Amino acid sequence: MYSDLFCKVYNEFGWNYFPEEFGEHLLKWLKINNFYPKTSMDLACGTGILCEILYKQGINASGMDFSKGMIDIARNNNPAINYEVADMIKFCPDKTYDLVTCTGDALNHILNISDVEEIFKNVYNYTSDGGYFIFDILNEKEVSPGEPIDFDYSETIKGQFTISQNDAGIINLNITVFENGKYKFEENITEIVHDIDVICDLLKRTGFKVIRCADQLIDDAPAHATTWFVVAQK
Repeated sequence: MYSDLFCKVYNEFGWNYFPEEFGEHLLKWLKINNFYPKTSMDLACGTGILCEILYKQGINASGMDFSKGMIDIARNNNPAINYEVADMIKFCPDKTYDLVTCTGDALNHILNISDVEEIFKNVYNYTSDGGYFIFDILNEKEVSPGEPIDFDYSETIKGQFTISQNDAGIINLNITVFENGKYKFEENITEIVHDIDVICDLLKRTGFKVIRCADQLIDDAPAHATTWFVVAQK
């Protein structure tokens, strides 16, 4: 679970650009495919950026995340959206959704493939008939261990990002944050690269039909060499 400090930095200076970009392409995908969901659920929703985008389109958007700090920020940003703190592996609401999403390589944080299969089984159960499960997942090109990379959150808050990988294939992302030149905190995030063929096979075994698996969600979007976008339909 992310620390409250990390959630705050993520919200104010962090990676909102990815859910914003994904949301833009998702809206185009919905229009292209003449699919207009009434309800949506965003797994590992973080601070609720994608939920907010869908909510503004008149969709009854919901989100869940394992991090209470992220959900607190999401609820504060828009109390009208239903958010809950939950474990994605065990999450199985008693209602169905026309659209289920999971972005920001959240599935790569699930280290055991058996747990990914459990997530897929649950998602299938709470996806409406004819509904879609759309997510992204990293590929092996994302892993590039090396020297720390410096980046700026603001004039006063700076960060350092380091990637390492052990013999078991576990990726560790270390983010160290400094404020006014002084150490503030650090966050360690673990991920693993799942074989995309295994992922698609698990979806099919669960009952989904894999509609698309490509390095872009829509044809005219910039390709993401390190990311697969998967569209599955119930």
